[in-house]
Amino acid sequence: MVHTQQQNYETAAQEDRSAHRVRISIPATLRASGSKAYQTAVRDLSLSGFSATSMTRLHPGTYCWLTLPGMESLPAKVVWWDNGLVGAAFETLLSPLVLDNILTRWRGDGPAQSEGEG
Repeated sequence: MVHTQQQNYETAAQEDRSAHRVRISIPATLRASGSKAYQTAVRDLSLSGFSATSMTRLHPGTYCWLTLPGMESLPAKVVWWDNGLVGAAFETLLSPLVLDNILTRWRGDGPAQSEGEG
């Protein structure tokens, strides 16, 4: 059943620790389905999902869109919300190159800017 497979992916995306999670702070915009977008801060990021601040309670299963600076919106589905933080699984895994570019841009300890694409 497709619905069950989607639920399994969402759970795996948030619980599978083989996907390296990076703690980071990135200003972003988050919009839940049927709501207006609001400012947030991404707290951690991986190929499969993210956690971010969310003072508005988002219920598991809610579709949302995360917009990082300079990027198109990334569709995701809320997996959990706890005391001002939300965790969501991307609908499509990020490309490792895209993730690396984001981390290089926003981490102070990333590779030198001149080594990557400008």
